Amino acid sequence: MSFQLREAILQNVSNHTPEQLEATIQDAVESGEEKMLPGLGVLFEVFWQHANDSDKDKVVQEISSGLQA
Repeated sequence: MSFQLREAILQNVSNHTPEQLEATIQDAVESGEEKMLPGLGVLFEVFWQHANDSDKDKVVQEISSGLQA
């Protein structure tokens, strides 16, 4: 992913409230459109960079469980 795309995504959501971010994520997931994947990836990257080890472990376990379903 190019740096410009990452920055554009971050700029587009930088002033969103938690509710707006949730709606953005929900919309991206529900739409199933591949063009939304880079944005979700950038948001996940932000989470990962700021999460503590316990939160990271929880997310990894949830993803692993979801992949097994």
